[in-house]
Amino acid sequence: MQVKSLNKFVVYMNLLVVGLLMSPLSYARELPDFTKLVEDNNAAVVNISTKQKIKHPSGNPHGNKHGMPPRMDIPNLPEGSPFGDLFRHYFGEKGRGGGGEEGNGAPKEFDSKSLGSGFIIDQDGYIITNHHVVRNATEIIVRLQDRRELKAKIVGSDKRSDIALLKIDAKDLPVVKLGKSAETKVGEWVMAIGSPFGFDHSVSAGVVSALGRNLPSESYVPFIQTDVAINPGNSGGPLFNLDGEVIGINAQIYSQTGGFMGLSFAIPIDVALNVIDQLKDKGRVSRGWLGILIQDINRELAESFGMKQPHGAVVLKVLPDSPAESADFKVGDVVIQFGAKEITRSSDLPLAVGQAPIGEKSKVKIIREGKKKTLTVKIGELPAEEELSQKHSKRGKVKTNRLGIGIKNLTQEERQQLELKDRGVLVTNVGKGAAYAAGVRRGDIILMMNNIDVKNIEQLRKQIKDLPAGKSLPVLIQRRKSPIFLAMKIGKEK
Repeated sequence: MQVKSLNKFVVYMNLLVVGLLMSPLSYARELPDFTKLVEDNNAAVVNISTKQKIKHPSGNPHGNKHGMPPRMDIPNLPEGSPFGDLFRHYFGEKGRGGGGEEGNGAPKEFDSKSLGSGFIIDQDGYIITNHHVVRNATEIIVRLQDRRELKAKIVGSDKRSDIALLKIDAKDLPVVKLGKSAETKVGEWVMAIGSPFGFDHSVSAGVVSALGRNLPSESYVPFIQTDVAINPGNSGGPLFNLDGEVIGINAQIYSQTGGFMGLSFAIPIDVALNVIDQLKDKGRVSRGWLGILIQDINRELAESFGMKQPHGAVVLKVLPDSPAESADFKVGDVVIQFGAKEITRSSDLPLAVGQAPIGEKSKVKIIREGKKKTLTVKIGELPAEEELSQKHSKRGKVKTNRLGIGIKNLTQEERQQLELKDRGVLVTNVGKGAAYAAGVRRGDIILMMNNIDVKNIEQLRKQIKDLPAGKSLPVLIQRRKSPIFLAMKIGKEK
């Protein structure tokens, strides 16, 4: 029995040792090999360098030749380095308006350089990159893998999607294979090729961290988030899947240091190709437009609107002469579906509207005063630029103890300046109370209380007396240049 047990023990140990030896090998075999992918695509990735004319003041408060803070000076960087120009741009230099002998106290103009990446999508020289890489460029140089340097012209560029299409005079160029970003899945391996800090054809790899990310500065791009190392100079370069297809354009990083911190964002190639087709055809990009200002809904606001859970986009303002105004949208409506697209977050709506065909009608499902309703809107074209100017003036005050604020009526002139027509009262001071707890601040204009327009302070005071205590109520205010909904709980009047 002892011999048999010993034999079994030896067998088990042998199996354990073999397993331990094979596990790393098996694991290694499961990791992707990017070498073939790099070999097939390196030649189609290009380095892009640009020049811009920059003006800067010549003041030198620190007294040294470069205008740098005490004990600091421009470091010895390689000739032509874009970072040398970056330092000179911000701190100045002798002979370039930086307080030296030739500065003469006048603004000077000099050439600033920037670096980026791009990739060839057509054998005749069409190249995709980022808008911000070539923005305001006076000269664009594309360097190929074979060391040729060719001047490029901008066929078209779109700021809202951060996409630019370039053209160089060349034939029979290597091209990338374009994939479908809609088929991309979270967790799959991806690879980037670019020129971080000017180091051509640098390769980095990682996985897709998330899809459909919306960034505050970009309302029309559902970004692909990855953990691929992206740094300055990678912008405009391709993001490949394991099939060697471009599924995205590396565009942004989230960083507190200026370098890679594990969060990179790429523009989906499906979005980019739609933009590129429009740039080729007409040199600009058209997008759908609804004409409303919106806000996300949190738990408190959902409760105040009678919703079981937060979802959708609440309408803060309906712009005049807009498709939304013609379709009878109202402030306080909660958009929960646009066409076939469910609106889970407010950021979903601009993407859906932007991609909608201009001039065609779309069904929009909303919640209005707790009831679902469907509106039909004819989509317009997004204007090139929209600006709203509002001014606040502060006079007098009337106490409203239940809210804990002072308020005053607006004059007719103030209403015209603020485009408020016949509603709104100005908050002149805020003390402790329900309004302060909800986030109301001095200078805010109360436009709506519990889905009822606020006409004047007399009406508001009467309305407040009838509001239920201890229940979240929606309050629409206007602050600086934007309307915003707050959830307010009214306490019992003392």
